[in-house]
Amino acid sequence: QVHLVESGGGLMQAGGSLSLSCAASGYTFRMYTMAWFRQAPGKDREFVVAVPRSGGSPYYADSVKGRFTASRDNARNMVYLQMNSLKPEDTAVYFCAAVLSDYGSWDPTTYKYWGQGTQVTVSS
Repeated sequence: QVHLVESGGGLMQAGGSLSLSCAASGYTFRMYTMAWFRQAPGKDREFVVAVPRSGGSPYYADSVKGRFTASRDNARNMVYLQMNSLKPEDTAVYFCAAVLSDYGSWDPTTYKYWGQGTQVTVSS
């Protein structure tokens, strides 16, 4: 059975940092590109970053580029998201997701597996 479990969310002041983790199990982790998405209340799910299954350079949404850093550990079946210089508009539920492809995509409908999400709230 596939499980993606996010952790590390919480409340932070603007300008602060948070680190998210996603633990994967039940599938061949190294074969899947991993991504982070987020969803704010009343808004569509939004792409944040994808980390290619090869471990190559992640690609980021413009809204987080230069502030967020994603990585993966194929030996531990983990994916991480370091979020710095947080802004109130980063407030959302953050999800990790997996897709069987080299690079993933911006489109959440292409992703096969999803976690339950973790809340990130940034106060001004």
